[in-house]
Amino acid sequence: MPFNFKSLLRKFLIWKYKHISERNFIYALSILVGFLAGIGTVTLKNITHYIRLLFELSFLKNYQNSLYFIFPIIGLLLVYIIKQVWLKKHIGHGISSTLYAISKLNGIIPRYNIYAALITAPLTVGFGGSVGLQGPAVSVGSALGSNAARLFHMNTKTRMLLIGCASAGAMASMFKAPIAAIIFAIEIFSLDIAFTSLVPLLLASVSAVLTSYMFLGTEVLLRFELTDKFQVNDIVFYAILGIVTGLASVYFSKVFFGITNFFKKFESRAKRLLMGGLAIGTMLYFIPPLYGEGYGIMNNLLKGDHLAAIGLTPFNLDLSNIWIVIGLLLGIAIFKAIAMTTTFGAGGVGGVFVPTLVMGSAIGNAFAKIINNIGLDFQVSESNFTLIGMTGLMAGVLHAPLTAIFLIAEITGGYELFIPLMIVSAISFAITKYYISHSIYTLKLAERGELMTHDKDQNVLMVLDIDKVIETNFIVLKPDMNLGDILTKAVAKSSRNHFPVVNNNDEFLGVIRLDDIRHMMFDSDLYNKVDASSLMHADAGIINYDEDSMNDIMNIFKSSGAWNLPVIKNGKYYGYISKSKLLTAYRQQLINFTK
Repeated sequence: MPFNFKSLLRKFLIWKYKHISERNFIYALSILVGFLAGIGTVTLKNITHYIRLLFELSFLKNYQNSLYFIFPIIGLLLVYIIKQVWLKKHIGHGISSTLYAISKLNGIIPRYNIYAALITAPLTVGFGGSVGLQGPAVSVGSALGSNAARLFHMNTKTRMLLIGCASAGAMASMFKAPIAAIIFAIEIFSLDIAFTSLVPLLLASVSAVLTSYMFLGTEVLLRFELTDKFQVNDIVFYAILGIVTGLASVYFSKVFFGITNFFKKFESRAKRLLMGGLAIGTMLYFIPPLYGEGYGIMNNLLKGDHLAAIGLTPFNLDLSNIWIVIGLLLGIAIFKAIAMTTTFGAGGVGGVFVPTLVMGSAIGNAFAKIINNIGLDFQVSESNFTLIGMTGLMAGVLHAPLTAIFLIAEITGGYELFIPLMIVSAISFAITKYYISHSIYTLKLAERGELMTHDKDQNVLMVLDIDKVIETNFIVLKPDMNLGDILTKAVAKSSRNHFPVVNNNDEFLGVIRLDDIRHMMFDSDLYNKVDASSLMHADAGIINYDEDSMNDIMNIFKSSGAWNLPVIKNGKYYGYISKSKLLTAYRQQLINFTK
């Protein structure tokens, strides 16, 4: 008898409805999703590791600096071929794409996202693309969570919760930091902090961490053992570091959007690949530490080995001079943002999370070295400042201060540095927030009104489908129609009390309401003397289908005091939205949100 998966699934669902409560089933699913997210993250890390090992073979190692110029182009070319020939689909930035799916697609993520980033991200990073794997790990995990929810016929709210569980699982598995992973899911994906949400997040996070331990052992990506205790006298320096990392976060974000917009000017993907690949190769040739994710830089700086962090450069520099070392570290920080965004612009697949840590570690270490060597008899812990520099960049660039604090606190194995972590995170976040209202992940979504936040009213409005509240059963008038035609061809045949007036190109000119002509409806002498152009008037407001979000539409209703407003799409009249229908749809969606 052939295996019938659908029949088996149907029998399981019937059994589940009879024997397992909805809450317990969600708990079980969260564990499964955490495990799958952990597997996905481990697979990403291992594939990238083995690609990187190929370039450490003896016959390649002697030419590694020269090959740094070629490797990124090869990796980007392979990604380009996979996208164009095999996938034939767009692969977005992991966390931004997941946020968009939550905000506008009811948490439905296509199945191809499960394997797309799993293949393309290791090729990008393994061949030298200066991006991270955290974003792709979240993308893989979120797709698994979304499709697991769809497989078991879970509702929209549960589907979104499982996406959050998968994201927490990816974070927990990557850094072996389960508490920070839960905060990451809540802070980045705006999940409700309620007991019903917290338990699945906790289960998924623990499940993912155990999966990571099962396959990778106790090895962690960031190895740090706290040896230097927090000194109260260093508070001023930490505050200054907060300012420095805040300004660096603004620089990072500006570079990201600037280079991204630059590459968008080129329609040809092949041209982007060639330009971006050459630019990355050049940067890697002169600054080899920019190769790949950059965990080597962070780990070497954390253990005090700045020579290993900087590595071999084509310049004949005196690395015994501390100021040259400081200059090189600042160069790494400055060019990491450029190399990362160029990798994205050239078509690479990766994440933003780890590059922020790399940049923060270089800035924090350089800052501590400056303090220790300016000749004023100050002495601070370079490893601690390296670690806390990472916190500052994470809090600023990602707009995730709590994630930054708890991730570093978990990495250190305690809360000895909690006070400086809070100081630097708060200052950096405040400065970045002042100049850039949203993070790299969310700015474009926020500009389009597609960002899910902790504001439930905003979220309800955002997920409303504008097409479901637009009414198109209005009889349109032409400006040269006389009153007689208006009455016989429109008023007599319509149940509506207002009539849009459009020209021959369907461009909206104005509106005639029944009240506007009621006083002359029975005066037949006017039937041929008065036309629509003399009767029509501007509406109280106009809704632009292509630009106005549902929140904008609600504000237009509020400011105009109107009960019906015309909708313009592609410059042409499209229909009307009534306030009553909009409020009815809003109430129904609010009920769905609070189920």
